[in-house]
Amino acid sequence: MVQGSRFPLADDVDTTPEAPEGPAAPPISEALLGRFDVPGPRYTSYPTADRFVEAFTAEHYRQALWQRAHGAGIVAGSSTMSVYVHIPFCESVCYYCACNKVITRHHDRALPYLEALEREIALHVRELGVGQPVSQMHFGGGSPTFLSDDELDRLNQALRAAFRFTPGAEISIEVDPRTVTPQRLRKLRDLGFNRLSFGVQDFDPAVQQAVHRVQSFESVATLMAEARALGFESTNVDLIYGLPLQTPQSLQRTVRQVTALRPDRIALYAYAHLPQRFKPQRRIDAGQIPPAGQKVQMLAEAIAGFIGQGYDYIGMDHFALPDDPLAIAKRQGRLHRNFQGYSTQPDCDLVALGVSAIGRIGATYSQNAKTLDEYYDALQREQFPVVRGLALTRDDLVRRAVIMAVMCQGRVEFESIEVSHLIDMRSHFAPEFERLAAMERDGLVEIEPAALQVTPLGWFFVRAVAMVFDRYLQADRTRERFSRII
Repeated sequence: MVQGSRFPLADDVDTTPEAPEGPAAPPISEALLGRFDVPGPRYTSYPTADRFVEAFTAEHYRQALWQRAHGAGIVAGSSTMSVYVHIPFCESVCYYCACNKVITRHHDRALPYLEALEREIALHVRELGVGQPVSQMHFGGGSPTFLSDDELDRLNQALRAAFRFTPGAEISIEVDPRTVTPQRLRKLRDLGFNRLSFGVQDFDPAVQQAVHRVQSFESVATLMAEARALGFESTNVDLIYGLPLQTPQSLQRTVRQVTALRPDRIALYAYAHLPQRFKPQRRIDAGQIPPAGQKVQMLAEAIAGFIGQGYDYIGMDHFALPDDPLAIAKRQGRLHRNFQGYSTQPDCDLVALGVSAIGRIGATYSQNAKTLDEYYDALQREQFPVVRGLALTRDDLVRRAVIMAVMCQGRVEFESIEVSHLIDMRSHFAPEFERLAAMERDGLVEIEPAALQVTPLGWFFVRAVAMVFDRYLQADRTRERFSRII
């Protein structure tokens, strides 16, 4: 955990504003910053989605579902799973967005999409049977609240008819504060949603204008208060650092405003500027994007600001109040990471519904068609809309365990990996330990006799530490498809 109150670059003059009290964070030299300001994955999975192949087909996905249903390695239906539902529609484009989305003000486009989702749900019931236990469900997008109350109700009924939601299941939805009212939040609560994630990104008016997402602090505060009154179990606020026109000072103001709202969780993501891949980002003036040094300062001061206001630093991009289940899971060593980020849920199957959605069944990953036409066409033919995926090898499984330990705990216990996967860490990862030795000299990790420990400084470069164990990435130095790790 990084608990710095300042994060000046070495040899720089400190002109940053006062930050909350706390131990001084280690300085980053320009040389260290330059060496690790490189593209790299966020590791919401390993192998990462760019490694999926079209040779993995809808039939392979169906076979994976059959194996789950018939108890391949487990008692059939005994393990709970997660469900993700992707709603791609948005009324307006946010320039920073890299999500799969459809910009439209024509709400009649929702009906054929709902019908397609119902067909996709029915295909899963055909393979899995009715009543597979679900302990976590998340609606993402796009903007799920693009759907009307009646449409959300209809989708909710289809899902509850197909799956059995366990007591205490986490049912969450992403909310665009510009598209909901306190009355709509009441409807979401009535539908069974118990967790909300508000997309805020930044409260600074100039930054909001630069990214085409304008919403007032007061409107978000009203919704947060209503969510509390309605008894939502958890609220999350998404923020982004590194946006155009953002400065360390302006982000600190947003940090103070967000902490005043006291959400249970905060996600602070680094902006990934990849205009060659995401067309809306071409509207952003690259000259207005803060340099890497300022981004590190923003992250350090934001971490200090959140910690100073009583939040626990979960890791990389997540914060939570000490009594939140995410913070408790971190303290107890039960933290996990999936396609939505850090999670309290154990490693489990994920059924992903909707265009472009990515799921995991057993030792396989799969992704649905990325365009509505392809998605609709497959379902009209009564086929799963899976267009690519991956069956994990034994080596993939070992490396996934190590990478997730790095990302979630900042620590890899060698014995745990060796017993679970029947390997010797030092010999199996001999080339990786050579690269880690250089990171140890830089102060990013400590190589103990029985464990690998990420240092406080190393948390700022935790993706770089994880990248050491990525066999695909080490073999392929073409990384520009990823965001920069700083």
